[in-house]
Amino acid sequence: MSPIANLQTVTLGPDGLVVPALGVGTWAWGDSLFWDYGKAYSDSDLHAAFAAALDAGLTLFDTAEIYGFGQSEKLIGRFMQQRPQQVTQNAVVATKYFPLPWRFSKQSVADALSASLDRLQVASVALYQVHWPLDFLLSQKDLMLALGAEVKRGRIGAVGVSNYSAQQMRDAHRSLAEQGVPLAANQVQYSLLNRKPETNGIIATARELGVTILAYSPLAQGLLTGKYTPESNLKPAGARWLDPRFSQGGLTKLMPVIQALQEIGERRERTPAQVALNWLVCQGNVLPIPGAKNARQAAQNAGALGWELSSDEKARLSQLTQAYC
Repeated sequence: MSPIANLQTVTLGPDGLVVPALGVGTWAWGDSLFWDYGKAYSDSDLHAAFAAALDAGLTLFDTAEIYGFGQSEKLIGRFMQQRPQQVTQNAVVATKYFPLPWRFSKQSVADALSASLDRLQVASVALYQVHWPLDFLLSQKDLMLALGAEVKRGRIGAVGVSNYSAQQMRDAHRSLAEQGVPLAANQVQYSLLNRKPETNGIIATARELGVTILAYSPLAQGLLTGKYTPESNLKPAGARWLDPRFSQGGLTKLMPVIQALQEIGERRERTPAQVALNWLVCQGNVLPIPGAKNARQAAQNAGALGWELSSDEKARLSQLTQAYC
C-alpha cells in the first residue's frame, strides 16, 4: 500500500527527530508469556506487519531488551536486514534499558546498549529509554550520566524514559540538561480507558519541558477495537483474559464507549480502533504506539492518521471516558 498522505507528525523532544504521529509497539513480537507468539501468529506474520507499517508510512518501531527476552529486538534486526536499504533507512528504532538490580555501574548501561545494538544489527538507535524508574545500586543521576555519555558517543540519538511520574521526569530532565542533553520522551500508558496522565501532571509537565509522550497500550490491549463485546463471547489470547475488563460485566460497562467509537467510525468510514487512536493524536504532543501482529493490523493502525476528529467528536469521547481520568 502507498504511504498515507498528510500524515500528522510529532517531534521527539525539543528540536529532535520528526516522525509520524503513530508508531508500532512490538511488545508482542517474540513474547509468549503475556502474548501468544508462536501460537496465534508467527515470525512471517510479524515480518508482514513490519513491511506493511513501513509501506503505509509508519517508521517508528518501539521495542525493549526485555520483550521476549531479546527476541523482539532480534526480529526487528532481521526484518531490517531483509528489506532494501532505501526502505529501512527511514525506519526509526526505539528500544529500552531495564534497570535490573545487578546493573550497578555506568558500564552496565553501556554493555546493555551494546547487546541491544547487536540484536538489532545497527550501530545506533534513535531513542533509548529507561523502562522503569527503578533505583537499586545505580542512582538515577548516574544512569542519566551514562545515557548522556552515549548520546555524545553517537550510539543514542535521544534519551527517553518510561513510566516516570511528573517529578521523576523533572529530575531526569534536570540531570540530562546539566550535560547539555535534552529529555526527548516519556512513554506511559495512555488511552481513552486510562487518562490518568492528564490528571497526575505527566501531560502538563511533558508539555512544559518539551518532552514527547509515547502512549503505550493506546487501544487498552484490544478493548477499544470493538472486537470484544458482551455478546461476542470472544476471549483474548494470552494473559489478557485475566483482566476483569474482558469479563462480560467489564465489557457491558464499556459498551457506551465502544458504541460511540463505532458510531463515529461508521460516519467517517473508520474503524473503532482508528477513532480511538486519532483521539490520542488530537491531544497534541502524543505519539501512540499500538501493537500489530500482522499486516492487516499494521495497515489498520496507519489509517488513524491523515484525518482529524471534529471538536464535537473529541468532546463526546472525552466526556464518555471522564471516569478513567
